[in-house]
Amino acid sequence: MLGNKIDELSLDMEKLGIAEYVMMIKNPRRLFWVNFWQGVARGFGMAIGFTVLAALVIYILQRLVVLNTPLIGSFIAEIVNIVQNQLYVK
Repeated sequence: MLGNKIDELSLDMEKLGIAEYVMMIKNPRRLFWVNFWQGVARGFGMAIGFTVLAALVIYILQRLVVLNTPLIGSFIAEIVNIVQNQLYVK
């Protein structure tokens, strides 16, 4: 009974990867590099995601201007012009 519980606990710990985690904690250089590359990947993903989102928003705003909605058409047109001018300035 106790042996079975110990075996189950051992298998659960192996599935969680605790040994690899402890090895990484004991090696600060490896921990630094793993965290560094995770940060680079996360930052790159956010930059790509924001670029796609901004392009989608600008596209939708341009389409709303084409529809010429009376109340918000001029406001959206001004926003699109500001964004486009900022893109050409840089």
